[in-house]
Amino acid sequence: MTSLSELQPPQLSPGLVAVTGDEGTGKTQLLRRLGSAASALWLDLSLPGQGEATPEQFWDAVRQQCPAWSAPLQQDLAQALDLSRHLGKKLSMLSTGSRRKVALVALLASGATLTCLDQPYAALDAASVRVLREFLSDVADHPTRTWLVADYVADTQLPWRQQFALP
Repeated sequence: MTSLSELQPPQLSPGLVAVTGDEGTGKTQLLRRLGSAASALWLDLSLPGQGEATPEQFWDAVRQQCPAWSAPLQQDLAQALDLSRHLGKKLSMLSTGSRRKVALVALLASGATLTCLDQPYAALDAASVRVLREFLSDVADHPTRTWLVADYVADTQLPWRQQFALP
């Protein structure tokens, strides 16, 4: 069996994959490494260094790196996550949860073959957690794309294809 530290995108099942572990076990480091591969995407959900951009400017910048970007999905997610009223604001003016939602829209709309989500529920309101959980449930059995979700524990309400635990 391949150790998680040696894990490469081709060894991940398509669909929904969980990586769990305590604080400091390397979840973020793993996602950052895997997300830097071709056709993969990882974003720091706090969006450091992006404070002067609006959500739409940020999405436009990410879209330039993502040839399979879905503009309709971006619009649907922005509406479902209640971001419409924030589109003209600078990211520095948004709450932590709203900035994370902007980053999540970019990740989910990216069309990346491997999408790395690092503690995606943190700082989200209950309605946004439901939207994200529904999206992940819908893509859980995707035949060609992988959504790698790192958190302390795997969400028991999601149908995981694979689960890995970091020691």
